[in-house]
Amino acid sequence: MTDGAEPPQNLRVQDFDFALPPELIAQQPPAERGQSRMLVVDRNTGALRDTHFVDLPSLLQPGDLLVLNDSRVIPARLYARRTTVRDRQEATALIEVLLTEPEGDNTWRALVRPGKKVSVGERLVFAASSGEPVLEAEVLERGEFGERLLRFAPVDDFFRALEQIGHMPLPPYIRRDDAEADRERYQTVFARERGSVAAPTAGLHFTPRMLESLAAKGIEATRVTLHVGLGTFAPLRVDRLSAVQLHRERYSIDAATAQAIHQAKRDGRRIVAVGTTVVRTLEAAALAATSGQLEPHSADTRIFISPGFKFRVIDALLTNFHLPKSSLLMLVSAFASRENVLAAYRHAVEQQYRFFSYGDCMFLG
Repeated sequence: MTDGAEPPQNLRVQDFDFALPPELIAQQPPAERGQSRMLVVDRNTGALRDTHFVDLPSLLQPGDLLVLNDSRVIPARLYARRTTVRDRQEATALIEVLLTEPEGDNTWRALVRPGKKVSVGERLVFAASSGEPVLEAEVLERGEFGERLLRFAPVDDFFRALEQIGHMPLPPYIRRDDAEADRERYQTVFARERGSVAAPTAGLHFTPRMLESLAAKGIEATRVTLHVGLGTFAPLRVDRLSAVQLHRERYSIDAATAQAIHQAKRDGRRIVAVGTTVVRTLEAAALAATSGQLEPHSADTRIFISPGFKFRVIDALLTNFHLPKSSLLMLVSAFASRENVLAAYRHAVEQQYRFFSYGDCMFLG
């Protein structure tokens, strides 16, 4: 089930493909945070302008309300050894476990690789580099495409254990192991609420100095929380957009943010979303509103935003470049038209912009 308007029946996933030379996929962040290029797109005319992220203040107006996602990425990639209920000492090769979504107390959905031999009832032991066990989990359910449901044995501080043994969950198109520097660079400077297993990447460009500059210009900032799950980036295994179903993600909007958005809308000021996660949060909350305006609350959403969607909240968008045939590319196309967005992507390829999580950004207004 999706929220919002149904996409046109004739649109296919294939209609959101584009050619991308592999060498344009950023493997490292820029040398300094905030030193990325930025493609400015007029979403009404499709006009393009090549700029840099440091030029963002010139694109914003006093009174604009900038909305940030303050979710914090957890070190969700773990390595375990299999044991069995009968033989707790069985030696096995390392298994990669990527936590994707909490399912309640001590229970997580995860992707396991290689997963063919990891069966229901087995136990996985996660150890420190010294070999000392830190976490242990039982496999409760087996799903498709390597998915498992894991129940972890209780520990005093689960997230502290993750910090001790976990790795930053860099996306698969970054073809290297994570490094110590990724613990800081694959995290926004305003990250606060831990729970994401992928970074809200549009926020990675911001520095404390940029936030200070925007505030000095009279640009207000507020925050929402959406914990990014891997479902947002998972391949769409259907042909028609009308058949797309996304994984759920948890979001939260507090009273101060709800009031700030309401006041900005009443004043006729722009709501500028930093990233597609903010778009999904605000538009899902608008659909859930019963009073005609956003209300403070927490909820799950599976919202799928694609051409035909009626935007109720956002007026401008800062976002990174997204994967071909992805739900995020469809979201951006809903905001600025498929034709304008794909033309912008062709321009970005020609001008050798850097793509995806550690890459450059675009501003659509």
